[in-house]
Order: sequence, then structure tokens, then C-alpha cells
Amino acid sequence: MASNKFKFLFGLILLLIATASAQLSSDFYATTCPSALATIKSAVASAVKKEARMGASLLRLHFHDCFVNGCDASILLDDTANFTGEKNAASNANSVRGFAVIDIIKSQLEDLCPGVVSCADILAVAARDSIVALGGPSWTVLLGRRDSTTASPSAVDSNIPSPLRSLIPQLYFFTNKGFTAKETITLLGSHTIGQARCTMFRSRIYNDTNIDSTFATSLRQNCPTTGGDNNLAPLDTTSPTSFDNAYFKNLLNEKGLLLVDQQLVNEPTIYSQITEYSNNEEAFRTDFANAMVKMGSLSPLTGSNGQIRKNCRRLNEQISPSTRNVMKCQLLYSFS
Repeated sequence: MASNKFKFLFGLILLLIATASAQLSSDFYATTCPSALATIKSAVASAVKKEARMGASLLRLHFHDCFVNGCDASILLDDTANFTGEKNAASNANSVRGFAVIDIIKSQLEDLCPGVVSCADILAVAARDSIVALGGPSWTVLLGRRDSTTASPSAVDSNIPSPLRSLIPQLYFFTNKGFTAKETITLLGSHTIGQARCTMFRSRIYNDTNIDSTFATSLRQNCPTTGGDNNLAPLDTTSPTSFDNAYFKNLLNEKGLLLVDQQLVNEPTIYSQITEYSNNEEAFRTDFANAMVKMGSLSPLTGSNGQIRKNCRRLNEQISPSTRNVMKCQLLYSFS
């Protein structure tokens, strides 16, 4: 009985994703803002060239946005005296970054096509362009999302998987969003780029046995038993700024940085997928692109729902002329 209920819910999620995809289109801005995609691509390429880590950060922003009530840019809203956003929820604090890059892109697009391109679409395209900038695959981003007028800080921690969790709970978070086990492993392959804080892998490098001893020793130099919580280490030590299949090769050599990563090789059905991707990078690239299209279709707002924010950090009704001028000056100062 429980199994049938799970199958029904899983099927319903897939149906909702398919319906959402049908409401989006790849040429949504073809006439209303024809230079939108080129503008986003240029800004992302510049940001990633300046700091390679930014590519992973922009991908994470899209992921953390979509997994909390859908791809609606709710993650970009700032806290105010009368509004609590999602940025400071436990699973987002000290984790998500890259907001200033989105600010730049939005400002450029507002100059070109005022009130046309949504912040949610910017996040989706920026995630794709970040992967491309780091040598990864491209995919067609479906467009037409609108921006939320609410945020759900209480829903963040119950929808975003923690790096400290073990494998089975992690799989649940993705299954709950309609992803298969294979798609989940594929998306975890994004750990071929980006970095993690010492506090997220300290226990592993001092206590776990399924870790290469030389690898663990090298990590301890920058991650002591106490202190240094925010010291960073690359998730993929082989090629940390290239989107490739080295992540999977590292797992086979017990060089996974996070607990959940290394645990993948303990499951026989998953192990075969790890082996396949470690030997066939093209298969990983293709599957990753398809999984990203699916993620970008999670419960978007379309039609007349939501709004097209003028500033991704504020609801339109929160922006007064004086506030808009202050924000513009702050943006110019930040990147002067």
C-alpha cells in the first residue's frame, strides 16, 4: 500500500514537471529582449574569469532556489524590517553566494529591456552559462519563469540537503522532487567544481576510514581539529576549476571530500554508474544537461502569477525612487 502511494506521488511530481515545462519556451525573449541571453552569458563569463569558484556558486544559487517551492528567485530576496527572506536560513547561510553577479546582470537587462526578464530566468541561464564557462556541457534553457512575491525561510532546511547528511537521506531530498536515483547521482557530479568549508568535511578527514590517507593528511593542513571552520578545500582536488568527470574517478580512489560523495561507491547499483561516468565523460555530460533541464522546470511561476522584479533583492512594491537610487549607487560602488 505504501509502495503504491509512493509511486502515485512520484508520478504526480513528474506530471507537474512536464506541465511546467510545457508552459516555458526557449524563445520566450526572442522579440521582447533579443539580447538577453547574450547579456547574461557575457556577464557570467566575466565573473567566472575573475573568480572560477563563482561558476559553482551560481549553479548552487539556482539549485537552492529551485528546491524551495520551485524556481522562482525567492532566494534572492533580502531581509527587511517587515520581510524575512531565505538567505539567512541555516542551509543557505555561509553557503550561497554570487548575489552581486545577479545584481549586475539584472541591472544590465533593466537598461536594455525594463521589466521584461525575470530574476528566476536569470538564475537558470546563469547556471547553464557558468557550467559552460568551466568547460562543461550546454543545454537549452526553457524560459518564461516569473518571480515570487514571497519567501519561505522555514522551508529551506526541510528541502535543501545538508553536506553533513549521509547518502540515503540525501537521495530522499531529490526523490521528493521527482528525480530518479540516476539523475541524483548525475547532479551530485556537479561536485567536480566548487569548494567546501572545513566544518563540512572535518569529521571525515579525522574519523573516516574510507578515505585515502595521503588525501586526508593533505586536507588536515588547512582544516585543524579546532578553528579554521571557514577554510576552503576544493570538492575535486584533481581539476577543481574544470567541469569534467574527475569527481567520479576521485570517488573510486577514496578521494571524495564529503561523506555523502564517498558513500556513493558503497551502493552496488550506484557504483556501476560511478564507474560508467569515470570511464565515459560524454555520458556524464549528456545526462547532467538533461537533469539540469528537469531541475529548471521545478514548479515555476508562469502567466500572471508572481511578478517581474525590477531589482532581484526587492519586491516591486518595496522599491521607492529613493531606494532605487541608493541601490544603483551601491551596485556601482561594489564593482568600481
